[in-house]
Amino acid sequence: MINRTIAPEFKQIEEISLIQASPRLLDNGIKLFIVDAGEQELVRIEFIFRNVNWDVLRPLQAYATNALLIEGTSKRSSFQISDSIDSYGAFVQPEYSFDYSSFTLYTLSKHLNAVLPIIKDILTDAVFPPEELDTLIRNQKQKLLVSLEKNDVVTRRVFNHSLFGDTIYGHLVVAEDYDSIDREQLLEYYKRAYQPNNCTIIASGKVDNHTVSKINSFFGSEWSANDDFVVNSFQFSETLGSTLYTEKPDSLQSAIRLGQISVSRTHPDFPGLQFLNTVLGGYFGSRLMANIREDKGYTYGIGSAQVSLLNAGYFLIASEVGADVCSSTMAEIEKEINLLRTELIPHDELELVRNYMLGSFLGSLENAFSHAEKFKSIFLSGLDYDYYTRYIQVIKEISSEDLLSLANKYWHFDRFNKVITGKK
Repeated sequence: MINRTIAPEFKQIEEISLIQASPRLLDNGIKLFIVDAGEQELVRIEFIFRNVNWDVLRPLQAYATNALLIEGTSKRSSFQISDSIDSYGAFVQPEYSFDYSSFTLYTLSKHLNAVLPIIKDILTDAVFPPEELDTLIRNQKQKLLVSLEKNDVVTRRVFNHSLFGDTIYGHLVVAEDYDSIDREQLLEYYKRAYQPNNCTIIASGKVDNHTVSKINSFFGSEWSANDDFVVNSFQFSETLGSTLYTEKPDSLQSAIRLGQISVSRTHPDFPGLQFLNTVLGGYFGSRLMANIREDKGYTYGIGSAQVSLLNAGYFLIASEVGADVCSSTMAEIEKEINLLRTELIPHDELELVRNYMLGSFLGSLENAFSHAEKFKSIFLSGLDYDYYTRYIQVIKEISSEDLLSLANKYWHFDRFNKVITGKK
């Protein structure tokens, strides 16, 4: 019988194995990547498209196009699409981010013959009905109006704009941006972006040769290519040390966000900075949480993040605090940053974070879909599986001296852009 008064022996995670995606090419050249690891007859097929032709005069083209994909084709209405997909127990999910838009299907393998023609229809013959576009515009304008009353939303918008200016990453969306959307604009964007030359497919779950054959039969032919697109790539002028304040006199809390442009996942320092970020504010036991939540009681939560985008990376710290302790919170954040720049992280804390990060990475590999997500992260960044080998090695071997050096190289509080909404 197990003696439950004795803690189990501690063992560090020695090896983390990833199920690697297997590459294929469809007949028309579309890249297909397969993560075959499912036990049940369930498959996820994700169609990924790079956002293209971003224009400050048409900033919501990619978003609106993706949001309205399932609202009708020349053969099927919005109701017919949703009713057909639901009848087979399938599920579709359009998703938009700054760099990529995707359309994901979850379905039982036995229903592929019935469901894939609908997906093909959506990706090649969407018509963007005017009434659905009007509904989207009306709803999104209302959501924007409500969101702008929230201090954290205002702070995030102003912070992103302070870093990236009027680019796709920093553009401040206003109601007029929605009014500028029209159906012809969406059809034009759809023709440019949603086509084979700009598509990558990732299939995960129980993906056998039959599944691959079905994907190829529907999407490997009779889908015309179009080279009339420009990949989103842009430059911006980095600003350092700006302080931007939006007054909201009646606020009980102030939202704060501070940080700066940093490196992306492709940079060799990125894994080390992720470790340093975890120490500072990347998990519940972090220094910022211990100080500002547990010790001072200024907030319910505070965190930091090292964010990687396709064209840039950035570092941020974010929280909402009592309006009367906003200045004190900023002073405590500065103190914690300076401690990481001047003092070595103690051995016990270093090992705690090391084990937390290794355990979190291992815990994130639950099933075929999560392994596919790991692949997607590196593939869309132009990396391969060597990245995870390096990442795990860095987490296992990084020293307090290495982290002190990184803090001095990248984190200077005076250079952080600081944004506050509410009361200082």
